[in-house]
Amino acid sequence: MALGRIALGIGSLASPGGTARTFGARPSAELDYMTRVFGARAIALGLAYLMAPPAQRTRLQRLCLGVDLSDTVAGISELVRPTGAPRAAIGGAVVLTGTYAALGAARFVADLQRGR
Repeated sequence: MALGRIALGIGSLASPGGTARTFGARPSAELDYMTRVFGARAIALGLAYLMAPPAQRTRLQRLCLGVDLSDTVAGISELVRPTGAPRAAIGGAVVLTGTYAALGAARFVADLQRGR
């Protein structure tokens, strides 16, 4: 997952308009900025995990889970209220962040079962 975050982050920084189009959104200056912010955060989370000593990785996984859950809830809230935002773009982002959240939650449950 860390490598996926880094790859998505690099793509978001290098081509925010391309990333927006991938999710079905129309690029704009505002969206380019937000895409770059998201990309930088994704890279930071991925690198933090990869550079962390093994003993600290569980904490970082839980931090990432919190971020992914927050992103997913924010996306779902946009889907359920009429904001005029492109539903396909938001839906694609929710699928992405929801997948990361589901994987993180599964890891969290497995860690609890192992007593971590």
